[in-house]
Amino acid sequence: MASKHNILNKTLFGKIQFKEVLAVFLIYSIFSWLYRFVLWYNGGWYEKEGIWGWMNLEGYWFASGMSYTCYFFASIIIWVLGVQLLRKKHMIVQVIAVLILIPIIIYITRELRYVLIDYMGRPRLQGTGEIWDWYIPLLFLMIQFGFFFAYRYFKENQKKMEIEGELRQAALKSELAAIKAQLNPHFLYNVFNTINASVPSKMEETRHLIATLSDLFRYQLKASKKELVPLGEELEFVNKYLELEKARFEDRLQIEINVPEELLYEQIPPMLLQPLVENSVKHGISESLKGGKISISVFRDKGKLKFEIADTGKGVKDKNGLFGKGVGLSNTRMRLQKMYQTQLELMDNEPQGLKICFAI
Repeated sequence: MASKHNILNKTLFGKIQFKEVLAVFLIYSIFSWLYRFVLWYNGGWYEKEGIWGWMNLEGYWFASGMSYTCYFFASIIIWVLGVQLLRKKHMIVQVIAVLILIPIIIYITRELRYVLIDYMGRPRLQGTGEIWDWYIPLLFLMIQFGFFFAYRYFKENQKKMEIEGELRQAALKSELAAIKAQLNPHFLYNVFNTINASVPSKMEETRHLIATLSDLFRYQLKASKKELVPLGEELEFVNKYLELEKARFEDRLQIEINVPEELLYEQIPPMLLQPLVENSVKHGISESLKGGKISISVFRDKGKLKFEIADTGKGVKDKNGLFGKGVGLSNTRMRLQKMYQTQLELMDNEPQGLKICFAI
C-alpha cells in the first residue's frame, strides 16, 4: 500500500502529480465510453449486437476510443508547451499560450488521426460532420484547462494564506518575546551608562566599546518593533558588531563593505545580516590562525536585491551541517523562505573560505 501511495504522489516533469494525470485519463476514458454508448444506441446497433454490443473493444476504439485518446495526449502536449515550458512566466501568459495552442494541437492531432483512419480503410466523419471533431475536443480542452488554472490558483492562494498565517504567528511570538525582553535591555542600558561613567577618561577605547555594545542592544530593541528597516541602518548595526569583533581579533580581521549608496534606503527585514556575518566570524575567521577578511556586498540583479557575505577563512566542507550548529543560520533561512520564498545558499568562496548568498 505504501509503494502504491508513493507512485500516485510521484511528480511528472517536476510539477504535476501522477495521480492528477491518472484522474484526467480516467475522465477521458469515461466520456469516451459514454460517447461510444450514445453513438451505438442512437444508431440502433442494439438490435443487431444485443444489449452488451456497445462493449465491443474494436467498435469502441474506432468509434470514440482513438479520438479521446488523441484528446488526452493533446492535453499533455499543450500542458508541456503552454504551462511547463512557461512555468517562470505569469499565469496570464500561460493562459494566452494555452488558448493559442489548443486549436493548433487539435488540428494537428485530427489530421494525423484522419490519415491513420483513411489508411486503415475505416469510416470517419466527412464533410460538415467534421465540425464535431473540432467542437468536442475544443470543448473538452477548454473545460480541462479552465479547471486546471482555477485549481492551481486555488492551491497557490491557499499556500499563500498558510504562509501569511505562519508569518502572523511568528510575528506574534516575536512581539511577545520583545515585550518580555523589553525590561532587560532598558536595565542593560542603565548598567552600560553606569559602567561607562565609572571607567576612567584615559581608557577611551574601553568606553567606546561599551558605548558601541549599548548601541547594539538599542538597535535590537528598536528593530524588534518593525517589520522592515532601511538597509543603511542594518549595515550600521553590522558595522558596530564587527567593530566589537575587530577589537578582539585586531589585525586578524579585515572588513570590506561594497554597497552602492542608492541602495541604502531599500527596506529589508531587521537583524537579517548580523547572524550571517557572525557565522563568518565564528566559522571562518576565529578558526584561522592568520585570520582573514569578511566582505559584504549588496547589489541589484534582475530586479532583486542580492546579498553576498564572504570570508577568507579555512572554509566549510559540510555546509548543510552549519544549519544544525546554531539558531542564527536556521532562523535566517526560515525567514527568507517564509517572507520571500527564496533560499539561503552556502558555497565555496574563491580562493578560499565560505560565501553566503541570497536575493529578495
